[in-house]
Amino acid sequence: MASLTTPLSQVHSLSSSKPSLRLPSPSLPLQFRRKPSPPMPMKAVVLVSATAAAETSNKKRYPGESKGFVEEMRFVAMKLHTRDQAKEGEKPVTEPEEKPVAKWEPTVDGYLKFLVDSKLVYDTLEKIIDEAPYPSYAEFRNTGLERSASLAKDLEWFKEQGYTIPEPSSPGRTYSEYLVELSQKDPQAFICHFYNIYFAHSAGGRMIGRKVAEMLLNKKELEFYKWDGDLSQLLQNVRDKLNKVAEEWTREEKNHCLEETEKSFKFSGEILRLILS
Repeated sequence: MASLTTPLSQVHSLSSSKPSLRLPSPSLPLQFRRKPSPPMPMKAVVLVSATAAAETSNKKRYPGESKGFVEEMRFVAMKLHTRDQAKEGEKPVTEPEEKPVAKWEPTVDGYLKFLVDSKLVYDTLEKIIDEAPYPSYAEFRNTGLERSASLAKDLEWFKEQGYTIPEPSSPGRTYSEYLVELSQKDPQAFICHFYNIYFAHSAGGRMIGRKVAEMLLNKKELEFYKWDGDLSQLLQNVRDKLNKVAEEWTREEKNHCLEETEKSFKFSGEILRLILS
């Protein structure tokens, strides 16, 4: 094709086809033209693909991760049970409350201490969730798992039977203070405690309640161990909310939440031990 400097009289001679008037296409100066990218060698393509595949296959998968973060929390919690408490349990029996419940020797006074300290912890949890210092906490309002009101009824029943209701003791006060502090600065760790407190009570807690009622209360079922509605559905609703909240977390934040599980068991174990005091 003729350049912009080709005389019009020579245009016809540059084409063997029937002469026609064509305006020459403008072209950019050389310094502004983009050089075509050289094709990637086949070996390089294969290498990049292999590297990407290796990175995918080497990505660490956490137990339960494919089912959602709640399953990850459950897996870690089960490992901290004894074999008598859970089939996945790996913890050796080192404390009195870790022995099979059938071997316990509970007292009414000890059980009352346990209920009073438990109420303080649930009062604290429910207040934190209601005030929601982090917006994600608001997801867990009015889940149907709340226990504070039920415990208040049970303590009133004991009072009517002539028992003196004690003040909260050190285990309950210490745990309550820790939860308040944690909730203000570390939402991932706080959610770990929220999960373990409510879900543990709905499982092993109910079994303990039945056994202690048989030993001390002529099999009376306390309100602490009753829920309005289908408990399995209430738990599933909370699982869904927990998974939703955790979707916004980084892997590091999820790991931090899981690492808090052992502390949750420590605090709860100290309160549970009151039953045997």
